[in-house]
Amino acid sequence: MITVSNVSLRFGKSALFEDVNVKFVPGHCYGLIGANGAGKSTFLRILTGELEPTKGEVIITPGERLSFLKQDHFQYDEETVLDTVMLGNPRLIEIMREKDALYAKADFTEEDGIRASELEAEFAGMDGWEAESDAASLLNGLGIEPELHYKYMKELNGSEKVKVLLAQALFGNPDILLLDEPTNHLDLAAIAWLEEFLINFENTVIVVSHDRYFLNKVCTQIADIDYGKIQLYAGNYDFWYESSQLMIRQMKEANKEKEEKIKELQEFIQRFSANASKSKQATSRKRALEKIQLDEIRPSSRKYPYIDFRPERSIGNDVLEVKNLSKTVDGIKVLDDISFTLTREDKVAFVGSDELAKTTLFQILTGELEPDDGSYKWGVTTSLAYFPKDNSAEFQSDYTITDWLTGYSEIKDVTYVRGFLGRMLFAGDDGMKRLNVLSGGERVRCMFSKMMISGANCLIFDEPTNHLDMESITALNNGLIKFPGVLLFTSRDHQIVETTANRIMELIGGKLIDKITSYDEYLASDEMAMKRQVYTAASVEDN
Repeated sequence: MITVSNVSLRFGKSALFEDVNVKFVPGHCYGLIGANGAGKSTFLRILTGELEPTKGEVIITPGERLSFLKQDHFQYDEETVLDTVMLGNPRLIEIMREKDALYAKADFTEEDGIRASELEAEFAGMDGWEAESDAASLLNGLGIEPELHYKYMKELNGSEKVKVLLAQALFGNPDILLLDEPTNHLDLAAIAWLEEFLINFENTVIVVSHDRYFLNKVCTQIADIDYGKIQLYAGNYDFWYESSQLMIRQMKEANKEKEEKIKELQEFIQRFSANASKSKQATSRKRALEKIQLDEIRPSSRKYPYIDFRPERSIGNDVLEVKNLSKTVDGIKVLDDISFTLTREDKVAFVGSDELAKTTLFQILTGELEPDDGSYKWGVTTSLAYFPKDNSAEFQSDYTITDWLTGYSEIKDVTYVRGFLGRMLFAGDDGMKRLNVLSGGERVRCMFSKMMISGANCLIFDEPTNHLDMESITALNNGLIKFPGVLLFTSRDHQIVETTANRIMELIGGKLIDKITSYDEYLASDEMAMKRQVYTAASVEDN
């Protein structure tokens, strides 16, 4: 159990947290939520002891082991993948290495034997004999293939390192598990595996995530950070949202009744205070009036952008025809004889773990890359707007946001352009910010402004939720649902895929699985699982 008592954190005169009191108990998974800048990651650092609060204390039940997701991807470069996972329980690794050193001694003494016996007893008590298989099981579940288990961490790519560090945090059944954005850089299959792991995890979990579906699946409690306070709500993310909105409505209704009562008392006092026969009643009402206190309803610190993609013209029946498209990147055939046709009703989610294949296809369809073989043809009524996964090239200059967006607008009126920026929370002087100083989330919102002002009737998004807070993701989700044109997109956000797509395409080993269905139905399909196995096997044979 973690007990947080009167914790405050101040930076100069500014307070991030003020007198926070909360308990996190075993058997619950807590979703730690709040607007960007509310202090979610900072609060986790306080819980781990990495950051000292200005006031107050954090008490962890003696003997309980706390594990958290590391963010340093280079810390374990000289360790093997399996050892890195097992370092999630440092004492276990210490025992294993001390045992190995003892047994390797040429002059093994009686004292060494006694020490080895002590270590073996402690090792067995920690289920040490199952440690390697447990670590391997975690890696396999997250999609790290067995041939990588004995490689050094420095030999892995970035997304593989993220999965290994996540496996490290999960290893050894910790008493308290802290996870900061664990679904970042995970494909949807790995996220689904993590969901099941956490659902079955019996100890204490505190998780920060912008994935609403993930929070709904795994959380039994929500810890909401707003205005430096943390309030617990029973249930998952959707239940928190409904409960918090209900609470605000009830407080507003109660205040309305109180205001009506105040008005009634004030009118009586004003009317009869000078009347001798009614003076006692007027005095009584004055006392009653003084006791009425309106509930303070502070507006949430959360801010929701308004995302609304409106095509300038309707799209025709002929949208896109792709014929026998192939592309090799760095010696790997990421697209192998791909063919498909889009109609005006299609909203296509490209899913699966092969991010390079999806990005390459989008780059070809938008003219950024040339295919090695095959062709594609857009319909004559089609207009495109593209959100690339890497948008850094757009933000290298020192133009202001307003000047930059005006360059993409047919209407050069500043008021018109700033209207689109205002929807993306760039109000007032924010419109004069320079492109090269924007944060990741601000860049994404700028790109949405650019796509909205284009009036395109076909939108292509490559992982648009990266760097976004929960409020912006929700706004994007609503905007995509309302969009009347054609969509092609990738997203790790399960809820966006499920609520938006009516057609699922998965690229495996360069081949295409294409199904007109919802995402949840697609995942549940035995036919699709068999096709994945066939394509994966074919890919292994080809390599």
